Amino acid sequence: MGSRKKQMADAIKEGKKQVAFAKLNNCPTSPRKMRLVADLVRGEKVEHALNILKFNQKEASGRLEKLLLSAIANWQSKNEDANIEEAELIVKEIRVDGGSMLKRLRPAPQGRAHRIRKRSNHVTLVVGANNNTQA
Repeated sequence: MGSRKKQMADAIKEGKKQVAFAKLNNCPTSPRKMRLVADLVRGEKVEHALNILKFNQKEASGRLEKLLLSAIANWQSKNEDANIEEAELIVKEIRVDGGSMLKRLRPAPQGRAHRIRKRSNHVTLVVGANNNTQA
């Protein structure tokens, strides 16, 4: 490997060390309801986001709180020597995508049936150190 290629690879590796992510697949909540809670914590500091999720009444907030704790643990395993408080972790990205749908039939008048779509979603949460404070 050439020296420039090695330097670039090391720089990319250091950049990836600063971020950690966690994924929640096939969560049985509609994406629309999950996005309402996800929008509350996008861009927030991790401590503030945990407080928001802990005291929110929606069912999706409990699942997102658990996911955020998982992402923090992933960041800690990547950076064992670093301290969370000093790193000032923020929620860099949170993405809610639609998952598979369970299709059910509900009886309707006059012998017909209506289709019920039970939606699910996938959530990807990325936390990283806030580099803007040093500048």
